[in-house]
Amino acid sequence: MKRSLLACAFALAALPAFATPNPSDWDAVVAEANGQTVYWNAWGGSTTTNDFIAWAGSRVLEDYGVTLEHVKLTDTADAVSRVVAEKSAGADTDGAIDMIWINGANFNAMKEADLLFGPFAEQLPNWQFVDAEGKTVQTDFTVPVEGFEAPWAMAQVVFVHDTARLSEPLGDMNALLEWAKANPGRFTFPQPPDFLGTTFLKQALIDLSDDTSVLQSPATEENYAAATAPLWAFLEELTPNLWREGRAYPQTGPRQLQLISDGEVDLAISFSPGEASAAIANFQLPETARTFVLDNGTLGNASFVAIPYNSGSAAGAMVLANFLMSPEAQARQQDPNILGYGTVLNMDALDADQRAAFDALELGVATLSPADLGSVQAEPHPSWSERIAAEWIDRYGVAE
Repeated sequence: MKRSLLACAFALAALPAFATPNPSDWDAVVAEANGQTVYWNAWGGSTTTNDFIAWAGSRVLEDYGVTLEHVKLTDTADAVSRVVAEKSAGADTDGAIDMIWINGANFNAMKEADLLFGPFAEQLPNWQFVDAEGKTVQTDFTVPVEGFEAPWAMAQVVFVHDTARLSEPLGDMNALLEWAKANPGRFTFPQPPDFLGTTFLKQALIDLSDDTSVLQSPATEENYAAATAPLWAFLEELTPNLWREGRAYPQTGPRQLQLISDGEVDLAISFSPGEASAAIANFQLPETARTFVLDNGTLGNASFVAIPYNSGSAAGAMVLANFLMSPEAQARQQDPNILGYGTVLNMDALDADQRAAFDALELGVATLSPADLGSVQAEPHPSWSERIAAEWIDRYGVAE
């Protein structure tokens, strides 16, 4: 049902972008936002993330009179499906969703179907601080953003390991496979279509591929089977050696880390270089936890927020999106005691006081330096994520 609703998005008639509120007239946006309630549909599976969102809500209420309601999601596609259903029902104003934490296939589906308000992101006042050249904030899984979503965090795949049991990093997916065979049951990943589980599949696909350039174009009947053959061969060997022999999977990233803390597994995947340090600080991982990246680099992308075309609080949503890009919010979310997310900002664009807030951060014992994070591998086109997640479910999917 969920996939069919997403598919319907592409069949909907194109919608004109709303001209108001106009992000170029920021004073008018702020005036209109005062008193609005913004329903932000965002992943709700992490206590630390939920706490940060609550803090952001307190700040925009204090400064702008905007009330933030966090609608906690387990799957972003649920929010996309809601907007699609509202369009089908003719609910073109005052929709139930004002902002979505979104990227990849979900953004592509809404953009293709003209279900987004905007463009707005590059007119926001705090865009001046964004590192638009050095960070991947103008494309989303190869899809041009064109101002229809605003970046608020950077992510890169790291592997979290308990050095008390797995002392040395693993250099590539083949090394991970050999380690898993020698240590059965000590590794797992979240169950696709969970975004982190699908990320593990994409990371394996990239690392095992001789030519990743094909992944930057849509998956087709002509290129899919050959490109993914190494992935399925890898998983055939890996799956019986996973935690619970691949007959069960953790449902979320935090549950995966809990398995390390409980001593059930020794290795996990994360999409936040600072997550392990944050988890150590919050007593959710042992102090022996550390992170590593693969020798050829790991996937990286930006987290974005987008505004549905039928939001009745688009002004308030823009105020919130702008605040999330502020030096204040960016420094707070990079603090490993808070979130440990990477910043989207260009440090050279900040004044001395703003930069000092970042320089003062202790990134934590498990956080790799920017140099040690190595190269960032590009996300494949969204069609690859969709197809490999669906095929994984057909091959290995287990009941929740």
